[in-house]
Amino acid sequence: MKNCAPEKIRNVVLAGHAGAGKTSLADLILFKGGVVGRRGSVDHGTSVSDFRQEEQDKKSSIFSAILHSPWQDGHLFITDTPGNSDFCGEAMNAVHMADMMILVVDALLGIGPGTIRAWKQAVERKLPRMIFINGCDRDQANYEGVLDAVRHAYGATSCIPCTVPVGDKAALSAVVSVLADKIPAELADQVAEYKQALVDAVAESDEDLMNKYFENGELSPEEMASGFRKAVLAGSLIPIFAGSAGKDVGVAELLDAVMSYGPSPFDAVPLPMAEGEIDRSSKDAVGYVFKSVNDSFIGQMNYIRVLSGTFKSDSELVNSSKNGKERVANLLLVQGKEQTVVEEAGPGEIVAIAKLKNTGLNDILGSKHVDCRLAAVKYPQPTTSYAVSATAKGEDDKLGTGLQRFAAEDPTFKVERNPETHQTVISGMGDQHINLMVARLKSESKVGVNLETPRIPYRETVTSVGTAQFRHKKQSGGHGQFAEVHLRIEPYQPEEGGDDFLFANEVVGGNIPKNYIPAVEKGVVETRLVGPLSRSKVINFKATVFDGKYHDVDSSEMAFKIATRGAFREAMAKAKPMLLEPILSLKIVFPDEYMGAISGDLNSRRGRILGMDREDGMQVLNAELPLAEVYSYPTQLRSMTQGRGSFEMKFDRYDPVPSQLMAQIQAEAARLQAEEDE
Repeated sequence: MKNCAPEKIRNVVLAGHAGAGKTSLADLILFKGGVVGRRGSVDHGTSVSDFRQEEQDKKSSIFSAILHSPWQDGHLFITDTPGNSDFCGEAMNAVHMADMMILVVDALLGIGPGTIRAWKQAVERKLPRMIFINGCDRDQANYEGVLDAVRHAYGATSCIPCTVPVGDKAALSAVVSVLADKIPAELADQVAEYKQALVDAVAESDEDLMNKYFENGELSPEEMASGFRKAVLAGSLIPIFAGSAGKDVGVAELLDAVMSYGPSPFDAVPLPMAEGEIDRSSKDAVGYVFKSVNDSFIGQMNYIRVLSGTFKSDSELVNSSKNGKERVANLLLVQGKEQTVVEEAGPGEIVAIAKLKNTGLNDILGSKHVDCRLAAVKYPQPTTSYAVSATAKGEDDKLGTGLQRFAAEDPTFKVERNPETHQTVISGMGDQHINLMVARLKSESKVGVNLETPRIPYRETVTSVGTAQFRHKKQSGGHGQFAEVHLRIEPYQPEEGGDDFLFANEVVGGNIPKNYIPAVEKGVVETRLVGPLSRSKVINFKATVFDGKYHDVDSSEMAFKIATRGAFREAMAKAKPMLLEPILSLKIVFPDEYMGAISGDLNSRRGRILGMDREDGMQVLNAELPLAEVYSYPTQLRSMTQGRGSFEMKFDRYDPVPSQLMAQIQAEAARLQAEEDE
């Protein structure tokens, strides 16, 4: 990379839905910039961006790729991101630290879940954006329809075409700028409309420009250029470019606009700060770790976006996030899988540093300590969960180490030991996400795993009042054991955020001394963890000890705990116990044409549709679904919508289990208990 003034650096992220052609666009940019002598191809497995074996096998991006290329008299730093919802964490980390987004939209498929997610995050960040409608040369391309959908979803007054295609579908031969002097006659009316909208948007970006526009009726080319850039940086103008990465049409115009109107590292693009501020013009080196991976050859590799100052090889850095120091040997300039040692890196650039001792994702590194912290990325909740175990005995530790390493790299991948079901549960954004982790465990940690559907953490409660008394008496030489507990259990509805059960003491006359009451309460706390129906936790009940007996010599805390267990179980049996299952609320987003299939499938899963809405040109369906029916839902939704549907979910409440499922759940609980007893 030639030395380039920071003002001429452009740090951009390519984002959008899977299949929109982001990677093909990235490979073309490298070729046009003279970085590679031969253009990479996703289909032929020669892409600079999709260089990993898993990506070449799938012919689709799984990881974000860091690339760079000269353009005009400047330099582009590009992060190509996966559009598949399963790997959205990689994309969201990249959007989090870029200066500008190029949203790539397919001229056939239009807006998809990846488009919506990227757009929302950019809006929240107030990130400057440009839109590239790709694939306008395809046989079934619908440029006009997709353009209308994009402008309708994201704002017709701000999303304005800057280039339009010349020729339709396979006849696409070029694009023409709406500001050009010479316009093909067949496009004249359309271009005039877009030009007027563009001039209006530019004039509105600045009060002085607005006054000049009103006075003169037009803006000079210089005024147009400065106002255009100001509007793009403010987010009030989102230029739309048409073209085809496959045919190399319209891409040069897009890149010229990025260099002319996109933000430099010194422009006031707001950083997503949680605490403090970063002075982008400061000479103090500050960088943000937005990607951290474990390379099988090099070890831990941290990718750093330089926010200010200059990072240098063979130097010492301060980790402000962890209050530690790190020694840097080499700064690595990354081009896909290739790495080149560089002496220094300035604002806007992306470099990688290997083998840092205690630095990871979301950390801030710099030449000195800074009192600031970037806001956390708002990742969606994982939608796919499996119970995982090592195939071979004795490899649980190896499995645990591998899983924790993946969780540290990827915040959308969760690992949890469920204390109720005694299972290790891994959760991710979809089956492809989980399958990738399993494959990596096998190749990187040399451990095979079994996956199974997680057991449901059911709950139990009571619907009536149950009373019982239980005497625990044991004599075997010396001190014996004696305690008698009279216990009443009844329904109880806790306040929101309060404990899910209540313990009360109504003992009078010292029939149970006060010093033994905590032992009774502890007996209730322990016994409620294993209910009588399915060995699940008992909730929403009030347990009252109202009488009992003790012995001066033989009573003890342990004796009262044991007596309480017996009394609790007997009282539960009389209180008409009921099994509860977790209910989740779902927000499902999909194109209109899949409405019938999705609503029918929800009904077959004991789901309940609560309402419908529209968002970004897509149908939004709010529903409730039992957790038992959710585990297989991501695969089914992807199948029903050809990958264009997505959903978010969160726990809502517990509801009674239908009577026809009760016996089945109890039988399964009994079987598991028998296995444990063996």
